[in-house]
Amino acid sequence: MAEPTPPARGPLLDPASLSPDQRALYDELCSGPRAGAGRPRGPVDDEGRLAGPFNAMLYVPTIGGPLQRLGAALRYTGDLDDVVRELVILRVAGHHASAYERQAHRQVARRLGVAETLLAAVDRGVPSDVSATAAAALGLAQRILDRDLPDDAEYARLHAVLGEAGVFEVNALVGYYSLLATQLALFGVRAPTEEELR
Repeated sequence: MAEPTPPARGPLLDPASLSPDQRALYDELCSGPRAGAGRPRGPVDDEGRLAGPFNAMLYVPTIGGPLQRLGAALRYTGDLDDVVRELVILRVAGHHASAYERQAHRQVARRLGVAETLLAAVDRGVPSDVSATAAAALGLAQRILDRDLPDDAEYARLHAVLGEAGVFEVNALVGYYSLLATQLALFGVRAPTEEELR
């Protein structure tokens, strides 16, 4: 059954009407790592307005700027393997039933070669047929999402696979993408179509 489309809330800001601070953040989003060969103008719609979670970041650029930079650091400069990172993001999307995150990050995972069966499995929970690193990262992500943090013995097992940096990065991914899932739901941002993701 298809998920209902939430009502859109909050204005999509026209690039021509942005304040100087908003425009600086807009330009940062459109010229940073989120812009590339697939979308050279960055994460914008056909009218040049920011799409997805990014439009709301313009409402308060002093918060939106650091928030988007955290997201860019997690997506593009973290130490976790790209596939593991995307699986963690998709587990967060599945936990929060975030259609936008699910669609956007399934597309990224597909480009990394992740099979459809694994994408579906991660949406429902923590699959057993993944690498030790992915299993540890997904298991930790789920524990954080469930607010059931690991005890000392479990932490030692996770640490043996992920190290301090990996544990920290998984925690940061869960926090950031949980915030985005709430933001997307609160502002009624619809999930992108397959064509929009190309």
